[in-house]
Order: sequence, then structure tokens, then C-alpha cells
Amino acid sequence: MSSIIEGYSYDIFISYRQKDNKGERWVSEFVEALKTELESTFKEEISVYFDINPHDGLLETHDVDASLKEKLRCLIFIPIVSRTYCDPNSFAWEHEFKAFIEMASKDQFGLKVKLPNGNVANRLLPIQIHEIASDDKAHIEEALGGILRPIEFIYKEPGVNRPLTEKDSEDKNTNKTNYRNQINKVANAIDEIILGLKLGSTFTVYEKTPVAMESLVDVRKDEEMELHNKPIKLSKRKLLAGSILIIVSLFVAAIFTYPKIFKHNTLEKLRSSDERISVAVMPFQNMTNDTIWNVWQNGIQDILVTYLSNFPEELKVRQTESINNLIQSKGLTNNAPVTSSFASNISQKLDANVLIYGSIKRAGTTLRLNTQLFDPKIKETFKSFEINGPAREEMIFQFVDSLKK
Repeated sequence: MSSIIEGYSYDIFISYRQKDNKGERWVSEFVEALKTELESTFKEEISVYFDINPHDGLLETHDVDASLKEKLRCLIFIPIVSRTYCDPNSFAWEHEFKAFIEMASKDQFGLKVKLPNGNVANRLLPIQIHEIASDDKAHIEEALGGILRPIEFIYKEPGVNRPLTEKDSEDKNTNKTNYRNQINKVANAIDEIILGLKLGSTFTVYEKTPVAMESLVDVRKDEEMELHNKPIKLSKRKLLAGSILIIVSLFVAAIFTYPKIFKHNTLEKLRSSDERISVAVMPFQNMTNDTIWNVWQNGIQDILVTYLSNFPEELKVRQTESINNLIQSKGLTNNAPVTSSFASNISQKLDANVLIYGSIKRAGTTLRLNTQLFDPKIKETFKSFEINGPAREEMIFQFVDSLKK
């Protein structure tokens, strides 16, 4: 059975640890109850993938085979979060939970979906059956890139922490939750997410910042109309790169557009004899200790160099190969700070009037982008700025709004 949206194998994928389906077979009972509820919620037939005998242990030779990858092409992923689920040695955690996040982040909808009521939901819908350890919760939130917001099926009394069952009385349950009501909540959440996906409610980025320089307006006019009408379908990393692209390119535009911001002499000093400003963009340093961002050290640099090269009448942009070869010869490491003497030396070797460099830093789920514009003649940074926010895809709006202010 395929999904109700073309291109997907299933509507729902249920991920769990085999340990949590022994004894009373809680997971199997949950899946049957959910299927029944979905039948009364949807007019269409909703497909649910549930492997009764999944892999549980993870061997060094294990990998996600082609059949599982195909099954993971689903609209909604439901992990049964228990005390044993967050385990790097489990197949469910490594090859289902983390694999889905990576796959969904890159598909046509992305991991987040805008609901018909305007709210935003994650296509990963956790069902929590135990109170879990704080470090397990931190691992899950790190993988999600945000706060864990599960639908709870937990029965609690003093000294009791177990899955909620249909037989449990909500009066005795400290959480005051009812099994039947929680099943209904899950079905309603699925209904909202699928409706949002059907409507194609992905994020759209609008060009909000007016740019007065005529050459830039001409270049951006068509791009603005296209972005205004088309939903953006980019992964988290591309959106991050896009936000930095907007930051740096708009600031460079501001140098020409609003010369009152700077002293006239400062602007003139940046120009070469041919009346253009030569610019060199260094790789953005990954200071997060997370290798997932390594690809964007040069990725952001390439995007900026390509973009700024569109303005040959105003800018003379040094190409990445000559920049990176020079940096390597100077032995700059990823975590080494860019000193004024190093920046000045690099700029002089490249004959650049402006050196753009920056870094990506992360603390928990908070991301910080630092950017500096350096004048090698006076050996000083004449403009620096930073932008902070959760390292999540949908936060691109807040990044751009912060830039506007």
C-alpha cells in the first residue's frame, strides 16, 4: 500500500524497540488502536508501516538496506520513545529515527510543515511511554534540532513509571490522561500534518529589505518575484547558507547604497584604481564541534563568491581556489582565531580591499553566525555583526527579520 501523496511509500512509519513490545505487547496494541481511530478520521485509507519483528541490536556491519530506505519514505514518522529507545546501539535509533530526520530534511516538504491553522509541526511525531532520563531527552532534542513535544502515554503513581493502557483509570493516574483520548489526539495530529502537506504549506521567503542601488535592484527584481510565488524547498543547511548570503550581500550593497553610513573617505579608500572594490571571502569557520556543518565552511564561501561576482561594475571578487590555497599555505586551522595580522597578510597577498570572514557557533540548539568586514590598509574590522537563533529550518524568518532591524 502506498501513501495518499504521490512519491511516498507509506503515510506513517512506526519505530520502536523490540524490548517495548514484549509482555503485554503495548506497541502492537497501540498500532491497532491507532489504525481503528484513523479509519474514523480519514475518508482515505491511511497506510501504516509496522514491522512486528524489527532489528533491535546494531552490528558494525549493519546498514540501512534499500527496502528499509524505501519504507522510510513516509509522510509521518512515529517513534515510541521509551527508556530504551535513545540508544546508539539500537537499530531503531540509528537506522530509523536518525535516518528519517536526514531523509525528510532533504525531501520536497522538509522536516517541518505549516498547518492549516498557521502553526508549524514536525513530521516526526513522538509517542512517549516512559519518563526518560535527562541525557536521553537531550540526545533526542539535539537530533530533532528543537524541543521534544511528544504525545504522552505514561501512567504515573508514586514510584510508578510505565506505559498507559486502555484499562488504566485516569482518576488514579497522576497525569490524568485517558488512553482513548490520547489515541484520538494522535489521529488528530496526523490529520493536521497530512492536510498541511496536501496543501503544500511549506515556508516561503520574501525579499523584505528594499535596496536602493539600481544595479542591485535590477538583479534582484526577478528573484524577488520568483521567491514570493514559490515555496522554498531547501534543507536546513541550504537555508543556513542562504541566511548568511543575505546578511553579507545586503551589507555590501549597503556600502554603496547608503554611503552616509560611512565617511566618504572610508568608501573611497576601499576602491581600487579602476573604481571597483576588490573583495575576498574566506571559508566560514565551523566552531560548533559538530562535523555536520563542515560542508558549509566552503559551501557558504562558494555561494557568496558566486553571488557577489554578479556585480562586476562595483566589485572585483577573488575566486575561491586562490583564496583557499593561500590559506592552506599559511596553516590556518579550523579553531584558530583570525587575527588582524593574519587577515591583513591574506588580504595583501590577494590584493583585496575588503576581506569577509566569519564563523558558525552553536550552544545546544542555539546557533550564532559571526561575520566581519576587514580593511587591510588600516588593519581593522570596520563592520562586524552577529545573528542568533535556534538552529532550525523555520527560524529563517527570524534571521531575516533580525537583519532588517
